[in-house]
Amino acid sequence: MDFFSVLALLGGLAIFLYGMNLMGDGLAKVAGGKLERILETLTSNPIRAVLLGLGVTAVIQSSSATTVMVVGFVNSGIMKLSQAVGIIMGANIGTTVTSWILSLTGIQSDNFIIQLFKPTSFSPILALIGVVLIMFTKSQKKKDVGAIFVGFAILMYGMNAMSGAVEPLAEVPEFTGMLVKFSNPILGVVAGAVLTAIIQSSSASVGILQALCLTGMVPFSAALPIIMGQNIGTCITAILSAIGASKNAKRAAMIHLYFNLIGTMLFMAVFYAINAAVHFSFMEQAATPAGIAILHSTFNITATLVLLPFGKALEKLACLTIRDRKEEEEKVAADPDFMILESRFLEKPAFAVEQSRNAAKKMAEDSHRTLFTALDLLKNFSAEGKALVEEAEKKVDRYEDELGTYLVKLNQKDLSVHDSHSVSIMLHCIGDFERISDHGVNIMESAQELYEKGLKFSDKALEELRVMEHAVEDIVDIAYKVYENQDVQLAREIEPLEEVIDELSKELKYRHIQRLRAGECTIEMGFILSDVTTSLERVADHCSNIGVCVTQVHEDAFDTHQHLKQIKHGPDETFYRELEVIRRQYQLPEIKDEPAAAQMAAAGSQ
Repeated sequence: MDFFSVLALLGGLAIFLYGMNLMGDGLAKVAGGKLERILETLTSNPIRAVLLGLGVTAVIQSSSATTVMVVGFVNSGIMKLSQAVGIIMGANIGTTVTSWILSLTGIQSDNFIIQLFKPTSFSPILALIGVVLIMFTKSQKKKDVGAIFVGFAILMYGMNAMSGAVEPLAEVPEFTGMLVKFSNPILGVVAGAVLTAIIQSSSASVGILQALCLTGMVPFSAALPIIMGQNIGTCITAILSAIGASKNAKRAAMIHLYFNLIGTMLFMAVFYAINAAVHFSFMEQAATPAGIAILHSTFNITATLVLLPFGKALEKLACLTIRDRKEEEEKVAADPDFMILESRFLEKPAFAVEQSRNAAKKMAEDSHRTLFTALDLLKNFSAEGKALVEEAEKKVDRYEDELGTYLVKLNQKDLSVHDSHSVSIMLHCIGDFERISDHGVNIMESAQELYEKGLKFSDKALEELRVMEHAVEDIVDIAYKVYENQDVQLAREIEPLEEVIDELSKELKYRHIQRLRAGECTIEMGFILSDVTTSLERVADHCSNIGVCVTQVHEDAFDTHQHLKQIKHGPDETFYRELEVIRRQYQLPEIKDEPAAAQMAAAGSQ
């Protein structure tokens, strides 16, 4: 085997790994986070856990990815350690699907129908279909399907390139002698583990072994221990992922390692004991790609059947290895709402987007709670209510910091169009949620000032303020529904209501001046009323920002001023018709100086 054959082998390996990565990414995008959500809602039934782990891994073609996701789930508190055991076992079975697909390269037949199943026959067709889908369709879903087809074709091309490059090795005595050494179980296991740990994919390392088998020089006696080692080597990905994670996340990685270590030792002990007595004839035969797939599946299925009843024991063994530290467990327990922003989920962007949506939803709820609790305090102030406002506002501030940082990292990933829109909306809207929460605190402080100074709004002022409060409560509810449901149609209702709230703010300030002149109010009360109405007006402005953001992102237009101009000065005057309807809905009680009030309201609408 000369220098150029080595280059061809390395090139084939690079193409093979790239194809596997491209196909896996395409599968993950098409799944759109649904598979991970299935894992997240898992029950504690161990058989269901195995089946789900198997199914998810078979679809995304990576046991490492599934196990890393499980480590993330456990680290964030979404999943219990006991639930992780079955999924990890199922993932080991699911990863064998790849070896069965790659075994198609070993098909030998002159029959036309059978030849169609050879990758060299159907891969070019899949590549052509994939390229057409990527280049000539607008649907992101179709482009992702195209990426799966192209990835599969590239993977198979790399497999064939590796097979062609290693074919001359069949004539090299040194190569044959090296493979005989791997018939030693310990050397074979070490070789398989090291290779898999380096490339961090048992599917890829099994594929490389299947390519070597096409030379006809790899006996089953050498292939078997290498396969056992490959199952151990794949644990390195989860172990690396667990660095810096919680104790339970590290235990999940250890369960993966112990499952493969114990399974390998038991399988090999039983197998070689029986072989010593019976002498399996196939052991000296040349291994085939299909034979490798059979061995790979047999080991993982057998190990799962044997060790699944001892899942609790594996869990205890992991707990003994990674012992508890109270301070860390208390820290994890203290921040459950923020643990869903798990950095490991960034490797599966579709699911990370879903987790970000969950966090943003909780942030919106806390922001909503801050404002509405503060408004209640204007009517009936209490220390408990003040504490609730302050606690909720602190959580909102932390959400803005941690979720904002997470979204910036997520925005750098390869996202689908839909997910990219979602991230853009969240990045824009979390700032508005935080500001609404701040204005809630301002209102709470005004309520506290009234309470501590023994002041009280006049009945007229209270009646007028309630009209504005009602309008603000309605616009906040609409804006939050627009955000949660991405409802562009409902967003149209925000601007007319926001305009009316601006008018109400001006009118309330005007009426206060009238009462001040009549000696019915004080300057100090006027300052407090002005602070409250200004805060309410600002809340409405941020609700407008949310509606505009959702609309613009969905329309791929980002000129806010132009957007608002089109709404208010559209050719059909819909905005002004809706404005008149809303004005009648939020009318202030009449005052004696009606012409002046009407004049003030008219001036505010201009």
